[in-house]
Amino acid sequence: MIQPETKLRVADNSGAKIVKCFKVLGGSRKRYAQIGDTIVASVKKAEPRKDVKKKDVVRGVVVRQRKPYRRSDGSYVRFDENAVVLIDNNKPIGTRVFGPIAREVRKKGHASIASLAEDII
Repeated sequence: MIQPETKLRVADNSGAKIVKCFKVLGGSRKRYAQIGDTIVASVKKAEPRKDVKKKDVVRGVVVRQRKPYRRSDGSYVRFDENAVVLIDNNKPIGTRVFGPIAREVRKKGHASIASLAEDII
């Protein structure tokens, strides 16, 4: 459950480390983002000499969330942190995705992110 003002870890090698959500995309009254949803965020901490700099406004797809996510078979999946993968025109900015991601990311139309992931839970 990601909402505006939430700080998230970046799970790719685009150069950003921490981003802060300020808009959840998907309708004027959509308050929370879950796994597979797109957000607009501001970069708060970044590595030097990389593609993404501090204060950049970026879009990202939520790949991990702390709140338990209920799957259609009745099971729940939950992660230790909130994490996002940065995108540009629905293509990931980075070339690698670190850590596990939920399989709902692929179901919601982000197959290119799922193909870069180490492991899909």
